[in-house]
Amino acid sequence: MKIFIVLPAYNEAENIPPIFDGLRRIARDTYNLELAVVLVDDGSTDDTVEVARNSGDGLALDIVRNESNLGLAATFVRGLEHATRAAGDDDIVVCMDADNTHVPGSVLSMMRNVSEGRDVVIASRYRPGSVTRGVPWFRRLLSRGMSILFRVVYPIPGVRDYSCGYRAYRASILKRLFESEGESLLASDGFSCMVRILLKLHKQGAICGEVPMVLRYDEKAGASKMAVGRTVVRTLSVLLSERLSR
Repeated sequence: MKIFIVLPAYNEAENIPPIFDGLRRIARDTYNLELAVVLVDDGSTDDTVEVARNSGDGLALDIVRNESNLGLAATFVRGLEHATRAAGDDDIVVCMDADNTHVPGSVLSMMRNVSEGRDVVIASRYRPGSVTRGVPWFRRLLSRGMSILFRVVYPIPGVRDYSCGYRAYRASILKRLFESEGESLLASDGFSCMVRILLKLHKQGAICGEVPMVLRYDEKAGASKMAVGRTVVRTLSVLLSERLSR
């Protein structure tokens, strides 16, 4: 079994080295773990690509470049598709943010859950044992309110965190998703894309689960790139459209 790590990146030169260090540690400390990294650079204007190449020693690193800035959704889906094409049915594709807020060690607990029979495993902010550092209180309050709304409008067994992009997917179910949905996965922009993919997979019968997440915004270099108001509106739009078509 091989683990593919997908990292959508835009101007993350400062954050890439510590992520790679964490990935190297889990690969080194886990017996027989085969790890591959797919970094998708979304037209960065800093030296993200050069830093990734220089700090990728010991990792099977594949860099995919967008010639211009296409946004998170297009970059995320491109990386997901790239890794899925290279993966075997029993491999695992893990997506995580490239801003050093997602602790690489969570890959191991998500991997175990996929091995136990789940198709999608989310690193959740709302499971006992989760820890959030450095996120403003109003953002945390808004996120929790959205989580409650999602569970009321579109309940998915085993899921509380619908929008977190730190997830592990069984490669075989991603292959079916791309075969059935194709370009429609790009119908959503930004972080709402994560919600659309989760709902589409659930409709296809995916078994979902969660593990507690450690979210470290206090380790992030640089300001957040998320437009909160626009993200909320687009995410609610995706939720409504998928609920009506259910």
